[in-house]
Amino acid sequence: MWAAALGLIAVVGFVWQVLPWISGPSEPASSAQAAAPVVSIRPAVPRPGAKTAASKKLRADNLDPTLRLDLLAVSEKTQYEGNGRNIFVSQREDVVIPPPVAPGHTDTQTSQDTYHVPQPPPAPPIPLKFYGFASSPGEPKRIFLKNGEDVFVAGEGEIVDRRYKVVRISATSVEIQDMVYSGPPQVIPLTQG
Repeated sequence: MWAAALGLIAVVGFVWQVLPWISGPSEPASSAQAAAPVVSIRPAVPRPGAKTAASKKLRADNLDPTLRLDLLAVSEKTQYEGNGRNIFVSQREDVVIPPPVAPGHTDTQTSQDTYHVPQPPPAPPIPLKFYGFASSPGEPKRIFLKNGEDVFVAGEGEIVDRRYKVVRISATSVEIQDMVYSGPPQVIPLTQG
């Protein structure tokens, strides 16, 4: 699309430039006007970048291959006035550190505080209540858990409420791991009712 648009612009520009040459002058010119030379009234002003006689002379002076002894004598009289460092030596000079004027002081606090790794915040308490067993002989142990009005029946290794994993079931309590917060499993005791 860009190429087509640029091509269209180029064609329009070409036609715009060539059209006056093809159609000829819009008014018929008389032979007297055609024979009369065109005279410019404006004074000649040099364009920027145009070469003038002065610039040609200056350029010719710059390209002169002769040796100018006056310029060489001026450059030979130039004295190096540096800071005393030899610019032709690649090694750095030794740094001189002045001796201290007064004895240095250190911090007065000498506490031996060691860095302790911050402990993660404790996991929030698990809202489940363990209130009974639901197992029959010959089957794995299953328990009843309650969260508000919701009741869950689960065995060891199962996940309850899409968040809590039953780790171990005992006769008086159950260990449940919160899968969202890392940390040790929490023990929930058996409650009545």
